[in-house]
Amino acid sequence: MIPDVVQPPPELANQYDSDRVLRSYVRRVLPDEVHAAVEPGLRAMGQRAGNELYALQQDDLENEPTLTRWGPWGDRIDQIEQTEVWERAAEVTAEQGVVAVAYEQVHDSYSRVHQMALAYLFIPSTDMYGCPLAMTDGAARTLLDSGNEALIEAAVPHLTARDPESFWTSGQWMTEVSGGSDVSQTRTTARRDPEGTWRLHGRKWFTSAITADVALALARPEGNPEGSEGLALFYVPVREGGDLADGIYVHRLKDKLGTRKLPTAELHLDGAPARPVTENLRNGTRHIAPMLSVTRTWNAVTAAAYVRRGLALARDYARKREAFGEAIIDHRLHQETLADLQAQLEGMFHLSFRLAELLGRRESGRADESTRTLLRLLTPIAKLTTAKQAVAGTSEVVEAFGGAGYVEDTGIPPLHRDAQVLPIWEGTTNVLALDLLRALEEAEDLALLRSELERCLSPLKTPALREAGQSALQAFRDAADWLRAAQDDGIGKLQAGARRFALTLGHALELAYTARHAQWALRAEQDPRSAAAAERLANQPISRIAALDEGGTRALARETESASLLHRYQSSDDVSPDPDPETS
Repeated sequence: MIPDVVQPPPELANQYDSDRVLRSYVRRVLPDEVHAAVEPGLRAMGQRAGNELYALQQDDLENEPTLTRWGPWGDRIDQIEQTEVWERAAEVTAEQGVVAVAYEQVHDSYSRVHQMALAYLFIPSTDMYGCPLAMTDGAARTLLDSGNEALIEAAVPHLTARDPESFWTSGQWMTEVSGGSDVSQTRTTARRDPEGTWRLHGRKWFTSAITADVALALARPEGNPEGSEGLALFYVPVREGGDLADGIYVHRLKDKLGTRKLPTAELHLDGAPARPVTENLRNGTRHIAPMLSVTRTWNAVTAAAYVRRGLALARDYARKREAFGEAIIDHRLHQETLADLQAQLEGMFHLSFRLAELLGRRESGRADESTRTLLRLLTPIAKLTTAKQAVAGTSEVVEAFGGAGYVEDTGIPPLHRDAQVLPIWEGTTNVLALDLLRALEEAEDLALLRSELERCLSPLKTPALREAGQSALQAFRDAADWLRAAQDDGIGKLQAGARRFALTLGHALELAYTARHAQWALRAEQDPRSAAAAERLANQPISRIAALDEGGTRALARETESASLLHRYQSSDDVSPDPDPETS
């Protein structure tokens, strides 16, 4: 029986041509000659993302990577089959230089912006293939910064190759059962064999993209002390002729909430050969810091990319879906929903791409000490803020489709499930909030962030944008006042409010960056839409600062009785005995 009503599905256009925010941003930020050089490639990637790759993704919804541990004659093979999307994504990555662009440095400090624009278009159509690319990018940067010429020569040309046959990806092996973010508890050990080769022994509980060719791993050389100081960073060849290297065994692929196309494995290392990245076999967590700076930038850009993809689909669907006699795009309340999402996206976009700008300056040698410190401060702020927004934003996207958004074969639910990894991967919200406090200790105060805000606010001329800028500045002042008071009250107070403090700074910066871009768009493009986004952001809560009682926090978190807290909420009437209903 043929149904009498068929709902047209949402479709995607060229994801570059249809993205006003991205097109406007690259026109503003890139010099004319750079813009002219990179735009054809961005347009080509946008065409692929909205057509070939998106169609392949939708046809491949049910497939997931598989692990075959044993061969037909009882031999241990640990063979992993990737999905068709991931196979094609690897080819496109190399051909389009999604990693390579940042290292070829054709456009100097703007090469990072170019690269991240490619990634922003590419990632949502490739089932989180951006995860291994982020680690590959981070590994290349870590090796280059290490100065280990032998490893640089052996690996970096492959990690940044444009030939799919030569291109390698890299993993990052840190997480163990004994400690996730707290890598100081790492139990994997490194021992030299009689021939002098370092070999790793231990269990890596969560290793993303086990299909990688190489990995950077933390391990504790035998005899080193406990804690982070005793860890060293090692380079691990993962594959030999397409097969897993000796000493690497896959216990299982993780059954995860999201990123299900990404083969995340639990590994047993039994003498896996490895090479130290640095001569100093201590403080491995410091040596891996360049990787974290890169991967957290990818995380922020991915967060914005996922909300952008959800919005593109929701907007097209709203034009096609009718309810109560008209297309839902024409219902005022639905317009409010989409407008809020668009405003949030613009804030996320400008914060994450500001991070890319600063990273590009550092890598091209064009960053002074202030710029390097600003990058250090913005990295945890941007990562934690955009990640939380991606989860909320993609949830709103699912709801925008009604029941269809909850049905797997529409392809909408994976957007939300995959976004949930973003506040977890590369440091949770709380871990990054504490990292921001450490960065502020190094920077000594908030002066650089205040200067960054003022740089954004000084060009504002339009009254609505000036008012939005003042809202951002007031939220920043709230955060600065809190920081001063909490520093006087001690470490406990600082840690308790660190998340609210970091999110306040993140939302204030998003508003400031959006307003600054909006002023340029009004003048250069006569386009008021970014101004409307900034005004909408300014009318949403920006400051998260709150004075909450420590005793109440403890009582609610532990769900234990707290008699000492009672007086805070008790009035004189509350202490009088209730009247006896029998006698009153």
